[in-house]
Amino acid sequence: MIPYVHEIAFDYGRCDQVSPLIRRVIARNPGPFTYTGTGVYIIGSGTVAVIDPGPELPEHRDALLAALEGETVSHILVTHHHLDHSPLARPLAQATGAVIYGLPAPADHGEAHAGLEEGADGRFRPDIELTDGQILSGPGWTLEAITTPGHTSNHVCFALTEENALFSGDHIMGWSTTVITPPDGDMGDYFASLEKVRDRRFQTLWPTHGAPVREVGPFVDAYIAHRRAREVQILEALAHSHTRIRAIVPILYAAVDPRLHPAAAHSVLAHMLQLVREGRVTCEGQPGLDADYRRA
Repeated sequence: MIPYVHEIAFDYGRCDQVSPLIRRVIARNPGPFTYTGTGVYIIGSGTVAVIDPGPELPEHRDALLAALEGETVSHILVTHHHLDHSPLARPLAQATGAVIYGLPAPADHGEAHAGLEEGADGRFRPDIELTDGQILSGPGWTLEAITTPGHTSNHVCFALTEENALFSGDHIMGWSTTVITPPDGDMGDYFASLEKVRDRRFQTLWPTHGAPVREVGPFVDAYIAHRRAREVQILEALAHSHTRIRAIVPILYAAVDPRLHPAAAHSVLAHMLQLVREGRVTCEGQPGLDADYRRA
């Protein structure tokens, strides 16, 4: 079982000091994919970096600018191009003179179908495209870009060296598992990225949604084990002649909010695509939500 962390103390728009180098402002955009809303992180003081500015909501923009009053924003860092993470980046850069860092939205961002995610910001283009291991720094703080494809192809996490912490975006969240939506989301990439983070032995994870994860090693191990268990469940469902994804989802996700079943279907598809690649499952025709699958 994943040891989820659900408790989080906050007020919308309030700027909270959550560690010696980290402040957080949470946007009022709660929902089934965002939990309490988008948590925007401000790193350092005086000259600061902002991670995942969030949605372009007037109330949220004003709260964030108030939290940054009197400071210089040198870096705006974006984990990925979904609408609850990136849209405020450009307005914030225009207001502060900061430079935007990240990876651009993929040319085909059709994975963000209505009801499956918060939607894609297909226009997102950073000023500077990041590379794995790239170092960004300011007075008293050092951030390292860690590419973590899986949730999206352009997902990047950011490690804060001074606190051995990772801003994990949607790659790892304390309150829920992450949706993997093909074709941009890829389960094989996701497993590799989870292992990449686990091997770094971070002390704390700061997801964009929800509370921090303090017991990082066991939590990431449980995240990986959960995905492996889901593979086994899918193979068992196929063994019982449930050959279509839409028939498998209500069985595997019976305890999950039905609003999330369409997204769950895409995560099952991501698993199925990986199982087909590995030769453990076969598919009649092109793999997709409505294809027939069999155990190999």
